[in-house]
Amino acid sequence: QVQLEESGGGLVQAGGSLRLTCTVSGHVYALFTMAWFRQAPGKDREFVARILANNYMPEYSDSVKGRFTISRDAGETALFLQMSSLKPDDTAVYYCSVSETATAKQSPSDYNWWGQGTQVTISS
Repeated sequence: QVQLEESGGGLVQAGGSLRLTCTVSGHVYALFTMAWFRQAPGKDREFVARILANNYMPEYSDSVKGRFTISRDAGETALFLQMSSLKPDDTAVYYCSVSETATAKQSPSDYNWWGQGTQVTISS
């Protein structure tokens, strides 16, 4: 079992920055792919970024590429999302997720465990 808890969300103006943290506990040896997703009101949950163990092969959605950076700590106990040049369209609940496999890609169904989410609101 893996437990995930997101933090760092908040309200910022467009152009600002935020750093999200996902704290991981439980059977951390089972982690392979870690990812961030987001869900805006009335929309489906969408992929934001993913990364393999040892910060290998970060991957981003086109909408955040060049503005967001995903990383994980060496002890596999935390996942981060550094967000900059934020836009009102980035407003959503952001979720941390984990998969036991390296084949997890951009579909929410690829991931085994999820956090409760943290709200990010960008004002124009």
